[in-house]
Amino acid sequence: MAEPEDRLLLLIDSDPAQCRLVTALAGREGWRTIVARDAETGIATLGTRQGMQLGAIMLQQSAVGDEACALIAELKARRPALPILMVTNSASPLLAVEAMRAGATDYLIKPVSPDRLLLALRSATTREQPSAELQPLTEKFDTALDFDSMIGAAPAFRAALAVAAKAARTQNTVLIEGESGTGKEMLVRAMHAASPRSKAPLRIVNAGGIPANQIESVLFGHEKGAFPGAFDRQAGALQQADGGTLVIDEIDRLPESVQDRFAQFLERGDVQPIGARHSFRVDVRLLLCANASLRDLADASMFSPALADALSGHVVLLPPLRQRVADIPALARHFLARIGEQPGLRPLGVTDGALALLSAYDWPGNVRQLQATLFRAAVFCDGEMLTAQDFPQLSSVVGDAPRPAPQFGDGAGVTLFAPDGNLRPLEDIEADVIRLAIGHYRGRMTEVARRLGIGRSTLYRKLSELGIDSAPDRAA
Repeated sequence: MAEPEDRLLLLIDSDPAQCRLVTALAGREGWRTIVARDAETGIATLGTRQGMQLGAIMLQQSAVGDEACALIAELKARRPALPILMVTNSASPLLAVEAMRAGATDYLIKPVSPDRLLLALRSATTREQPSAELQPLTEKFDTALDFDSMIGAAPAFRAALAVAAKAARTQNTVLIEGESGTGKEMLVRAMHAASPRSKAPLRIVNAGGIPANQIESVLFGHEKGAFPGAFDRQAGALQQADGGTLVIDEIDRLPESVQDRFAQFLERGDVQPIGARHSFRVDVRLLLCANASLRDLADASMFSPALADALSGHVVLLPPLRQRVADIPALARHFLARIGEQPGLRPLGVTDGALALLSAYDWPGNVRQLQATLFRAAVFCDGEMLTAQDFPQLSSVVGDAPRPAPQFGDGAGVTLFAPDGNLRPLEDIEADVIRLAIGHYRGRMTEVARRLGIGRSTLYRKLSELGIDSAPDRAA
């Protein structure tokens, strides 16, 4: 594996524009790129002096077509230790399975954001983390869009779903905070599906994947001639989502100048494209995602206090997976069931030993990383059950320290016992039942009260005590 000073990348790609883009992006982190226009040149490059110093290979499927997996296998046979990253336009799970079995370390689906590409390179060539097994290879698999598909019984997670389900039925702007991979995008899609605007358009903008000098135009639009390169008038995402819902991911990465302008938009509700003399009002429901606490960033002078204050009214906090370890068995079984439905794969079980290993890992990439890990293990599993031996890189990270015998349920109920083995207080259990009911009945508070056998006034009093009354109820 290449050390940081040996950052030499072999790019197999026939598109000059794409080659220039990847070369420039890789250069940001000190990579020097060698370009091979076809498979034959790529294989021949391995035998050159530079080829013996390679740190990674990136293969654009479009350059070799249907021979991509065969080329990966050939490259892997010649240089087994080299990480190979495959970039493709296809979201086919079968192609992902074939590429991985051929030896691909990571599988990136276009359009690939600059950060995602650099993360793939960084992870594939860093020894300190179990990179090859833990990439988000399943990032574009179809996912369900309702609260019933949000697996987990941890109190903090159920509390987040309860707040989200109640807020979904309003028109309020909602901020979802949580580490990368905790399921924010799935949650906003579930909220949209349960919202009054479920039939209206949903538009998603990733602020972290757009150059800082372009994000203002992407959000607010621009007039022709507003700046060099503005050859035509362009409507912004806020205007395009008029009447519907706009999701802005990684809002914590908005440039400072855009943060202040966005705070003004939230206050006034009008949009003024760059270069325009007049503004106009739009009717947009906003669901915003952040990988870090906006309040903490503002306190550290890293985010606009005005925007942090404007978004503080309706906040959903998704906990990291390390804080909901008891949910890992249910999540693992759920993901394995979905993975088994993919072409080229089959349903698999998982042993208690494997679940204990999965539960002992810290999961810095959270639920997304767990899914990708299970996917890779399922691709190479020859038996009917995944065992601890199917996760060799996790074993090397977790080590051989004794792990407690797993005591796993189905993960779909309410936790009755505290970590010390004693029963939890009744009011804590009751709170979990209410949160579970709100999520299960998608925020329909009349139905929640009826199913719990209590009056609506009693339910609202308990909601106030639990801090789940921040979003006004619009349910019948």
